[in-house]
Amino acid sequence: MTTTVTALTTLALLALAGCGTESGRGADGAAEAGDAVRTDLPLTDVRWGIDSLSVDGKKTAAPAGASVEIDSKGRASANTGCNSIGAQVTVDGDTVTVGEKEMTLIGCPEELQAFEKALNGAFSGKLTAKIEDKRLTLTTAGGDSIAMSAEQPAPLVGTEWTVSSLLSGETVSSLPTDKKGESGKATLTFGKGGTVSGSLGCNTFSASAKTTDSTITFGPVRSTRKLCPEPGMSLERKLLKALDGKVTYEVHHRELTLKAADGTGFGAVADAPAK
Repeated sequence: MTTTVTALTTLALLALAGCGTESGRGADGAAEAGDAVRTDLPLTDVRWGIDSLSVDGKKTAAPAGASVEIDSKGRASANTGCNSIGAQVTVDGDTVTVGEKEMTLIGCPEELQAFEKALNGAFSGKLTAKIEDKRLTLTTAGGDSIAMSAEQPAPLVGTEWTVSSLLSGETVSSLPTDKKGESGKATLTFGKGGTVSGSLGCNTFSASAKTTDSTITFGPVRSTRKLCPEPGMSLERKLLKALDGKVTYEVHHRELTLKAADGTGFGAVADAPAK
């Protein structure tokens, strides 16, 4: 069953991510503008890939794609490996204070649901930040912690991108799943010679791909012709529709968004680099 995030929820998350929290206090106790981040730590404007999460003494390895990023204006985003969390934060020295949060509501496998619940709880309130050798640890007052490593951005070309969501306008949908809750793994890799190839979730494919700074123009897609059980064929049809002609794309660190003129498309993620 596919779970969607409505346009209203998505816009609320984006609006929240666009509102920096201001630190420092005026005479009336209100935050003063321009001081959302005050720190000598190389903490902000870095994508921190989550290595593990320790809650109540139990350490859990993070799923692929889990990350935290805080910009210099006090906007934070956390990716759980499935859903995204937007938050208002202040950074003062080695103290990170996480304020009000919003979260997307994509349906996730059970193990991811458990991880994102734990991460949502740990990424809250006042946290102490410690950075050593490009590794960041955020620790709560109760001793729970999030261990992270700095990630390098993924280039469009040469990266294997794994499809993670389907897009329709401002609506984000999880991938179709079978009765066991499993979806086909669809991937694509852009080559240096203006090509793209990969898997549609069942059949493999290849095509030409002419890339500019913001658009990709796909040539006719050539693919194998195996008949696949659902939800493989449903996913394949949606991806083939997106890989047709000229589309717009955006790469944000290790996330790729690709959209056709009608607003349909997909999101994909790069595997976290080896640590």
